[in-house]
Amino acid sequence: MVSSRRKRFAKKQRVIDVDEVYAKICEGSRLHLSKAITLLESIHEEDKKAGQALLKKLLPKTGSSIRIGITGVPGAGKSTFIETFGLMLAEKGYKVAVLAIDPSSTVNGGSILGDKTRMEALARHQNAFIRPSPSSGTLGGVHKKTRETMLLCEATGYDIILIETVGVGQSETVVRGMVDFFALLVLTGAGDELQGMKKGIMELADAIVVHKADGDNERLAKKTVREYRQILHFLQPASPGWTTTAIPVSSLHHTGLDVFWETVLSFQSTMEESGEWQLRRQKQTKDWFHAMIRDRLIDNFFAQAGKKELVTTLEKELLVGELTVASAVDLLVSDNGF
Repeated sequence: MVSSRRKRFAKKQRVIDVDEVYAKICEGSRLHLSKAITLLESIHEEDKKAGQALLKKLLPKTGSSIRIGITGVPGAGKSTFIETFGLMLAEKGYKVAVLAIDPSSTVNGGSILGDKTRMEALARHQNAFIRPSPSSGTLGGVHKKTRETMLLCEATGYDIILIETVGVGQSETVVRGMVDFFALLVLTGAGDELQGMKKGIMELADAIVVHKADGDNERLAKKTVREYRQILHFLQPASPGWTTTAIPVSSLHHTGLDVFWETVLSFQSTMEESGEWQLRRQKQTKDWFHAMIRDRLIDNFFAQAGKKELVTTLEKELLVGELTVASAVDLLVSDNGF
């Protein structure tokens, strides 16, 4: 009796038809795009293999989109800007995908997946697709999952990929390494903001958007734009042959969005003419390859029996001054002949 119950309630093994998902993605199915992304994000080995097989099959259909990274200081209104900008593009007939990188909890691994709630109008548009992408607490996770999701979106026919980052920090360097055009959203008062902003972040940007340039803030926004344009003359340009500029934008009144889009298209034209567009993408693919090698080596290293325990033991000896860091690493890597 117990045996029959177990059989009745046993979890059915999923059968993943890669060819079917491939065909539906080629038709532009958002449902099957979501299924494909779930496969790639899965921790189950069977799903991972199916996801990689699908991605390999779709590779010839990737690479045709414009990839735009968007970051900004807290409160700059990234989600509002992305929704308004995305809606403008969608209404023009472009297919727009938004990949929002969410910070995963360091306590339980959960993530804050609220982007569809914050971008309700864009999420409902037939030409748009929004996918929050949990980082799983690691920048490497961001790099792999977001890159692969981006390729799937391109294969599904999305013309423009917008990647929203969690804020100004280390993740911006990672996102800069996977997009064509990188925009930094700021608020009025350039002098005050620059006190808390690393120069390096500004040097990553192909355009600076002075956001919320409306109402009583409009005059101050124009002043801020002039200040940023002066500052940018003294900084190393983010892309060879391109001059980074500052643009006032109001998502509330929909002003400046068309100027921003024209700037992106001008950037694409300039980079394609110089050959930098393709060179950058090739370098990004190579960097991704090397990053995944490092991630795989680290995973394999700690998967070895006793490695985590040995790390804990060596940490204790380090903290009481019995070992130097270099000698602890030597002991760790020489153990079991790694």
